[in-house]
Amino acid sequence: MATNPPIGDGHRKGAVRSRSQTKTSSGHWAKRDADTGRFIDVKTSSKAPFKGVRREKKR
Repeated sequence: MATNPPIGDGHRKGAVRSRSQTKTSSGHWAKRDADTGRFIDVKTSSKAPFKGVRREKKR
């Protein structure tokens, strides 16, 4: 049984495991697939990071 009730309340418990996010040079956040390394989505509506997606460590 999932631990995310009720449905439609706008949040989740825990992170999305198969994705990570990084900040682009323009200041927007980009979501990346952890398996292939390809970028999935870029958040252009606001400069806030995606909710529930882990951040990549800076090297």
